Parts: sequence; structure tokens; C-alpha cells
Amino acid sequence: METFGDVTVDLSGGQVAEVEMHRPPANYFDTDLLAGIVDGIAWADGRGCRAIVLCSEGRHFCAGMDFARSNEARSDAIRTLYERALALVDGPLPVVVAVQGAAIGGGLGLALAGDFRVGSPDSRFAANFARLGFHQGFGLSLTLPRAVGHQRALELLVTGRRIDGEEALRIGLCDRLAEDPRAGAHGLAAEVAASAPLAVRSIRRTQRSGLTAGFAAAVEHERLEQQRLMGTDDFGEGIAASLERREPRFSGN
Repeated sequence: METFGDVTVDLSGGQVAEVEMHRPPANYFDTDLLAGIVDGIAWADGRGCRAIVLCSEGRHFCAGMDFARSNEARSDAIRTLYERALALVDGPLPVVVAVQGAAIGGGLGLALAGDFRVGSPDSRFAANFARLGFHQGFGLSLTLPRAVGHQRALELLVTGRRIDGEEALRIGLCDRLAEDPRAGAHGLAAEVAASAPLAVRSIRRTQRSGLTAGFAAAVEHERLEQQRLMGTDDFGEGIAASLERREPRFSGN
């Protein structure tokens, strides 16, 4: 077991390393947490691991960034955060993400930065940015359409609606469902690790060709749009409504 800030890496699975976030219950991320994930995966790669299970402690996988309380909700800080996200996308090993509870907003982006996702029928997924008066981030402009298609991605982004694990599996947002997503993710990661490692890396490079450059362009555009919309009344109302657990009353200003 090795620790990278609020991230631990467990190598007891042999060729499969478990990289776990420890910020329950919602596992909000920031630059340090993403850096811990990236460093943990690199450390596991250096010790001969062939696949990663990315998981989290607590009730939910990840609720993204806490915009109401984070001191990183600024353009310069978001740029640094997205640099860590790009390093995760460009990482060396296949990543299977275990989604228990919710993957919301940037948390959905984090899940889609991996290669595969295993949820449960009760898992919940949402790109809820429009419900906060905000533009999507974490590369979802690229990764969500790659997973579910352009039209479905557009519908999920502009409505911000939540879907459960069954629908996520049906539309391609999840690859498998299991009553215990972590156990299911380990099962899939073990299947990947059992294949020839050089072949897996070669196939993965081919299938992810262009993803890194596309992701970098996507997050830069997203950052600029997020910066612009942060100054609007609707963004303030979206955050306030979220904190007060009520429907937002957007004015278009």
C-alpha cells in the first residue's frame, strides 16, 4: 500500500492495482486529488501492474468540484486542474472505474477519463452543469459523445437529467453492472490484465488515438466558457439552488 495525499494504491491484487480516493461521502476533487491519482497510477505502472481499478471510499464515486466552497473555482486554478485531468487521460495503463452511488458533473468527467466503467443498477450519472448555469468541463465535450453518441450526449448535457445504472448500460455510459461495482471492476480489470500486456498497450494506443490532443483542446474551450459563465446571475442562482436543494429560477442573465 502506498499513499499519495488522499489517494491510496493497493498492489495486493498482483497485476491489478486499486487506486482509491478517500474524501467521503461525495469525494469532491481538486488539483491535489487528481495529482494523487496520476502519481498513483504511474507508481503502479513502475511496479509491473497491468490494469487499474479506480474507486472511492464512501457512498458516492465523485460529485466533481465543490464550486460553492472550493478556492479553485478560478480560471487559473481550473487550468491547472485540467492539466492533471489530461495527464490522467494520457496515462500508461487501462483504467476500470468502479462507480458506486453517484458520478455527477466533473465526477462523470472523471469516470469517463477511464477506459471502462462498472456501475450498479442503483448508480446515478448526471452531467448537471446546465442546471448550475454553467458549461460542462473535464473534457466531457469530447468523452461523453465518444461513449454515448452526439445526440444522446447533447440531450444529457442540456437537460442535466440523472440516469440510473440500467440506462447507463443501455446507452453505453457503463460497460457492465454489478451489485458490487468495485468487485465487478476488479473482475473486468483482471480480464484485461490476463491478456498480453504489450498487445493491450498497443490496442489501447490505437483505440485512444487522438484522444489526448482532442481532450486538451476540449478542456481549454470548456475552461474559457466556464470562466465566462461564472460571471452570470444564472451561475450564482444555480449554485444557490443546489445548496438550498430547490429548483433554480434562471433569468437568462
